[in-house]
Amino acid sequence: MTDQLTVSVLGTGIMGAAMARNLARASHTVRVWNRSRDKAEPLAADGAHVADTPEEAVRDADVVLTMLYDGPAALDVMRRAAPGLRPGAAWAQSTTAGVDAVADLAAFAHDHDLVFFDAPVLGTRQPAEAGRLLVLAAGPARARHAVTPVFDAVGSRTVWTGEDGAAGSATRLKLVANSWVLAATNAAGEALALAKALGVDPDGFFDAIAGGPLDMGYLRAKSALIRDGALTPAQFAVATAAKDARLIVEAGEANGVRLDVAAAGAERLARAAAQGHGEEDMAAAYFASFDEHPVENPSENRPENPSENRPENRSE
Repeated sequence: MTDQLTVSVLGTGIMGAAMARNLARASHTVRVWNRSRDKAEPLAADGAHVADTPEEAVRDADVVLTMLYDGPAALDVMRRAAPGLRPGAAWAQSTTAGVDAVADLAAFAHDHDLVFFDAPVLGTRQPAEAGRLLVLAAGPARARHAVTPVFDAVGSRTVWTGEDGAAGSATRLKLVANSWVLAATNAAGEALALAKALGVDPDGFFDAIAGGPLDMGYLRAKSALIRDGALTPAQFAVATAAKDARLIVEAGEANGVRLDVAAAGAERLARAAAQGHGEEDMAAAYFASFDEHPVENPSENRPENPSENRPENRSE
C-alpha cells in the first residue's frame, strides 16, 4: 500500500472538516459526507469530493474515518454506508462514542470485514486545523500501516493503547482525559462567576496564582474566551461537551465509581445548552452560574476585562 490513500471522512463538523482538509493537504484522495451537506460543501475548495450519501463517500475507500456526534450516530451512518464498503478496508473510528458503543461498532466492522481501529483524538478546533491532534488508537499491529498516513496527516503524535480496538482502550483513555478537561473548564467558569459575584477583579486572581503550581495555560485560555466574548466559533461546543460528560459519568457508574464532579459538570453543561449556548465554546458553561433561563444579552454577565480598554488590544 502506498502512502497516498483514498480516505472517506464521514462527519464534517468542527473536527471532521479540519481533519479532511489536512488529509487533502497531505495529497490523499478525500471524500466527505455530512448529514447537513452545507457543512461539507466548503471542503470542495480544498480538493475533497462531497458525496451525497455515506455509501457514495465510502465506495472503494482504503480508510473510512468517522467523526460523528456519538456511537449510535456512527453506527447509523455506517449502516447506511454498508453497500459501498470494501472488504478489508480500515475503519478509524474517531467519534467519542463511549465504552459500550465501541463494542457495537467493532461488531459491525467484524460483520463487514473491516479492520477496526478505535481512534478518538484529543484536541479542539485550533490543533485540528493545524494537524496537531493527539491520536489515541487501538488496533491490530499487522494493519497499522494502513492508517498511519491518515493519523500522521491529522495529528502530531499517535499513542497506541492496544491491539484490540473492540476492547475500547483508546476510548477509555479519551474519557479519562476528557474528565480532566471538562472539570478544568467548568472550574475556570465558576472561578470567574464567583469573582464577579464578590466584586473581585479577575486580574487579581490571575496575578495571585501567576507562576505557581495553580497556574495553567488552559485556565487562562478558557477564561480569555469568556472575558473577551470570543465563544464563537467554538473550539469545542457546549452541546458536544455535555454529551461527553454524560459518557464519562455513565462509564464511572458502570464500573462502580462515583464521579461527583463529572456529574455536576454534566448538569452544568446541559443547563448552559438549555440557556441557548449549545453551539458556543464549552467555556460558555460559565453562564450556567447565573440563572436557568435563556440569556438574552450574555455580555451582561461577562466578567469585566480591563484589558479591553488598553489601546494595544483594540482592533484596528
